[in-house]
Amino acid sequence: MRCDPRRSPGIDTSPASIGVIVPRFRSRPASFLALAVALVFLPPALAAARAVGGGPGKALPSRPPGAALRWAADAEGGAPYIFKDPKNPDRNVGFEVDLIEALSRDLKRPITFVQYDYKSLIPGIQRGDFDFAMNGLEVTGDRKTRVRFSRPYYVFRLQLVVRATDHRFESLEACKAAGCLVGTLEDTAAERLLDRMGIAKKVYDGQVEPYRDLTLLRLDAVLLDLPIAIYYARPNPLLRFAGDPVDKGYYSIACRLGDEGLATELDGALDRLLQSGEVRRLYEKWGIWNDDQKELAGAGIEDIITESRRLWTFDRYAPLLVQGAWLTVRLSVTSFLLAILLALPVALARLYGAAPLRWLATGYVEFFRGIPVLLLLYFLYYGLADLAIAWDLGFLKLAPLEAAILGLGLNYSSYEAEIYRAGIGSIPVGQWEAAASLAMPRTLTFRRIILPQAIRVILPPMTNDFVALFKDTSIVSMIAVVELSKQYQILSKSSMKYLEIGLLTAVLYLIMSVPLGALSRRLEKRWGKGIL
Repeated sequence: MRCDPRRSPGIDTSPASIGVIVPRFRSRPASFLALAVALVFLPPALAAARAVGGGPGKALPSRPPGAALRWAADAEGGAPYIFKDPKNPDRNVGFEVDLIEALSRDLKRPITFVQYDYKSLIPGIQRGDFDFAMNGLEVTGDRKTRVRFSRPYYVFRLQLVVRATDHRFESLEACKAAGCLVGTLEDTAAERLLDRMGIAKKVYDGQVEPYRDLTLLRLDAVLLDLPIAIYYARPNPLLRFAGDPVDKGYYSIACRLGDEGLATELDGALDRLLQSGEVRRLYEKWGIWNDDQKELAGAGIEDIITESRRLWTFDRYAPLLVQGAWLTVRLSVTSFLLAILLALPVALARLYGAAPLRWLATGYVEFFRGIPVLLLLYFLYYGLADLAIAWDLGFLKLAPLEAAILGLGLNYSSYEAEIYRAGIGSIPVGQWEAAASLAMPRTLTFRRIILPQAIRVILPPMTNDFVALFKDTSIVSMIAVVELSKQYQILSKSSMKYLEIGLLTAVLYLIMSVPLGALSRRLEKRWGKGIL
């Protein structure tokens, strides 16, 4: 349900950040040698990883009585699961935190908290980084093959939320008939229900952003788990619940496969807490108890994705991947064109401008090159929307694609500006002097003499950046843009066909990027002979 930004803001991997001209591998034997080494060492590495993670039939040693347990969750997930206590930021609170304390008392074992990214919880269990995870984990067929789930500790349903002033529909069926756009989270029961009903959706990585976009008129409705809706939608006077909760699912504790001892202990402790009424008192404290929880005593776990795997055939997922690839092309081309339009004036200002103009151009480059692109995207999409409301400036409220193009364009323009500056600066001063001796104006000299020669130097790193931009577009999924990488994540998790869909996604990326390299080499060869 929750996740964090995918890339570290402290690492700059852009080709332009390491030099004007990025070297290319010219030795095919060296490439083949690297591939051969990878093929030799990859299978043993994978086998070792499987050994570390534990196989399905490998029983793990039992723990001594009273031994401490390590519980992993993502404290950035939000209420009511686990979140920071506003009165004491060093302390976590939430209904899952209270349930952990109750389990610790029942098991007579200390349980320590391990902060872990939500998306990495299942791999973390397999690696043995902690003993178990409890963080609103829904049970799916994919996850059941990788971890051992306990008995359910919460029965959830899905709640449709709309704006308080919107009375067009009170159900998902009416929402579909009205052609509405519904926000939800990736790889959740809510997303699968929308797919099953054929309702247009916009997928988010956090549970706060969909409700924000709903109030900003970017969505018609939001469908999320009822506990999330209770804490993020019900208190908001601009939003309201539409109809009764629908569908049903379970949250369970995830342990390592083979750790039957711990799983059995947790099952027994949960049963005792349910029978004693402790679970009900805890859930009533957080306002999430309802009649559905009475089913916990005999609740089983439903496999909600096996049928989906069978239904996701090539003719169903391939068109969606092509749509994602087309959006990636549009996003990359428009962003790079914007970067070029911004970069050339900035480079010229740094080379030939007056001192104040040079300082401004330098500040522009250092600012947009120095801040993480994800932070820039969040500001453009969410920050400007707040300013639009506060100052009544509607044009500041950007659509997701507009914010993505502007953010990537600004970020890449700083790198391109440095490439252009270095390329133009590499042309000998004698070229300017020769043109001046012919009484040629400086603007004409630049346009007819300097720039054509500089393009030969600029072209290789510029092409590298353009190819890198195709891959960097994946970060815009954080502001609800479903490009190719995001479409792959959605489809692979919905169908469990990671290999098939992954291969097709890789082919689409190659189709987009390889021709660029071929075109660049052809232009280099042609222009290297002085033919423009």
